[in-house]
Amino acid sequence: MTAPLRFTVRRSPEDAAETGPVCVLLDLPCDLECIEEAVELLALHCFAGRRPGQRTAFRFRVALAEALANAIRASDRGTGEPGRRVGVSAELHLETVRVSVSDQGDGFDPDALPDPTLPDTVERECGRGIFLIKSLADHVEFNDRGNIIWMTLPRS
Repeated sequence: MTAPLRFTVRRSPEDAAETGPVCVLLDLPCDLECIEEAVELLALHCFAGRRPGQRTAFRFRVALAEALANAIRASDRGTGEPGRRVGVSAELHLETVRVSVSDQGDGFDPDALPDPTLPDTVERECGRGIFLIKSLADHVEFNDRGNIIWMTLPRS
């Protein structure tokens, strides 16, 4: 049995402007079977009180699912260490959501990934997820170590 998801919603301080972000935090085990539940839970809270279009909801769900799958695989790769976790943080702004996914893995160099659309690399599995995320999100960044991804997407 895997450890449960841990979910937190943190509101801005009372004296913050109405446009201050709401933070949604999720901590999940390194288990690929948790991805669907985690994505739906985050979508529910990130779009609360809004009616996102189908395209927006699709982009959010697919980009987040891909980032979670990458993080779970990276965090668990070859360690054999039980109890590793993946963290998700979402800052909810009026028009956008900025989602970060972090893992406990060694990280990677996103600039070193081959372009999965080139004839020489189209058969390789490496790099497709990041390519997909970059195609779906408005903005994508990584930390220097390569174990945290930030994605900015619309909320409507």
